[in-house]
Parts: sequence; structure tokens; C-alpha cells
Amino acid sequence: MEDAMIDPAFTLEKKIAIVVGAANGIGRATALAFAAAGAKVACADIEEPGAKTTAAEIEAGGGQALPVHLDVTDGASCRGAVAATVQRFGGLDVLLYGAADSDKAATVLEMDEAAWDRVIRINLTGAFLMARAAIPAMITRGGGSVILIASQLGRVASPGRPAYCATKGALIQLAKVLAADHAAQGIRANTISPGAIETRRMLRRWKDMDEARKMMGPKHL
Repeated sequence: MEDAMIDPAFTLEKKIAIVVGAANGIGRATALAFAAAGAKVACADIEEPGAKTTAAEIEAGGGQALPVHLDVTDGASCRGAVAATVQRFGGLDVLLYGAADSDKAATVLEMDEAAWDRVIRINLTGAFLMARAAIPAMITRGGGSVILIASQLGRVASPGRPAYCATKGALIQLAKVLAADHAAQGIRANTISPGAIETRRMLRRWKDMDEARKMMGPKHL
């Protein structure tokens, strides 16, 4: 999959990536960008039709992709996604974790335990499970990169979103610990903290994107 806009310094030729959350939003855009930069991409998502659509778009553009059905709340599913990627492409160099769920507007006093647990399992525990599954495969290739999609809401509070804000802040710290633990093995770990991006989930949450941008803008950080 070729793109004349890719800077040679940022080529991903000969790299193998698994993108979690590839069916839509930031994950889908990242999977397409990785492929455009030359990577072989496993498109993983619990929404299997969406993962297949993203993979098909990559292959239609001349790239190599593998759709993977993944439940990030299940350790066996996470291990299976990594194993399928390694079996198909011969290894793993990059994990991008973009799976996320958002709590409905509620204070801590209003939120029930099931809603809290769901957001924690998808946003945070899933990242832990995928990192635990992926890092050994990266080490066998001499190193790799773990990228966790956090949020500006991991740095600034949004009223009525205790679970989402807590998990996004935790991802920032998780990446630091992963980097500290595995730097000697060639593993890099970083987070990306987007502001207001017009994804499907964001548009469901915010009818006025200008208000969302103000909430996550520089004045609030």
C-alpha cells in the first residue's frame, strides 16, 4: 500500500503491527496509516465486520492485512490475536491499543458497579492483557513498540465521567511502567492523548464538538 506523503524516515516497511480497535475511529485510521507506511497490519476488534472492512480496504490498496476477532476482556482472546498475527506474518513489532468504552454521564454516587467494571475492563485491563500477550513476541524480534491511546481526559476531569477519566489517566502510567520494565529488552511504550476527535463515540457523547474541544483544550490542561 503506497502513499507518496509518507516520509522515508517514518517508513514501516518490514514491520508487523496489530491495531486493537481497528473497526472504526482512531483505530481504523491508524491501521490504514500503518499500512500506507508499509506495515503488515492485523486489524483486531470485537466488531468483526468492521475489522474485516478495514482489512479489505488495506488489501484493496495493495497492502497486507489480517482481520482478527478480539475480545479484549478475555486473556485467551488476546493471546489468540497475537498468535494469529505471528502465524500469519511471522512476528510482531507494534501494538496499538485503541479499544475503549465510555461511561454514561453519571457521578460516582450514581454509577453502578457493572458500568464501572465494564469501562475498566475494556479501557485498562484490556491494554494490560494485550501488552502481556504482545511483548514476548516483540522481544523475540529484538524489540518493539507499545502505543496506548489515552486521552486529554486522562489529564483533565470531565464531569460525570469517573471511569473513563480514571482509565485514561491510568493508561499514561501503565505505559511508563511498561517502558521502565522492558527498555532493556528493546521495548518502547508511549501514549497518545487526543483531544476532541470526531469519532462515532465522540459524536454520540457531544452534540456540540466546539464544547468538547473547549473541555479538552489548552486552557483546561
